[in-house]
Amino acid sequence: MPEAVVANAKLTRSLCITGRRADGYHLIDAEMVSLDLADRLTFSAGDALEVRGGGADVPGDDGNLVRKALRVAGLTAHVVLIKRIPSGAGLGGGSADAAAVLRWAAVTDLELAVRLGADVPFCVVGGRARVTGIGEHVEPLAFEPLTFTLLTPPIHCSTLAVYAAWDDLGGPTTDGANDLEPAALLVAPELARWRDRLGDASGQTPVLAGSGSTWFVEGAHDGDGFVVVHTVPSA
Repeated sequence: MPEAVVANAKLTRSLCITGRRADGYHLIDAEMVSLDLADRLTFSAGDALEVRGGGADVPGDDGNLVRKALRVAGLTAHVVLIKRIPSGAGLGGGSADAAAVLRWAAVTDLELAVRLGADVPFCVVGGRARVTGIGEHVEPLAFEPLTFTLLTPPIHCSTLAVYAAWDDLGGPTTDGANDLEPAALLVAPELARWRDRLGDASGQTPVLAGSGSTWFVEGAHDGDGFVVVHTVPSA
């Protein structure tokens, strides 16, 4: 009987870059929450990956984090991945999928999880948490039922490019919640137009989700392309 696992998107409510390790990895201090926006993975006997949805940006080969997570867990499976979390949006879609594999495999070692990506440990734990180190330290926080409105433009923000731009800018901080915003706007200046669209509709100052490209505000707001989501407890 196939077994289904939900992979919840993550939203980085706040992100402070606190330093950089000798190996180049950046140290963070962030608050992350799980959302009811989610992918779905179905596991059965075999050794293959079928990706449904997500477009050409989501590979169906060994480069997919699902396949990489299976290798880390030392297992094989036939996985059907139904994508609903947009790719390259700063919502941790690939990380959520990898974490779903680890949960299915009963792998809870966060030091192992972070080898797959900085957001994977949080996605393994889920709920609401303070995340530090390069992502491997996850301190659960009390759950808060919150509503957010997301606006994801058709812009793919490379995490590597945004962090490199942050370094080139001399490590800027901001008055807002996300230290990476100046770097993301340098990499993709057109993000500002989408930020202003959400800001005008909500009367709030939008925050960039992680390294981008999604903007978010609290509360439910109507608008073309706006997606209203809610926080969910840990898996």
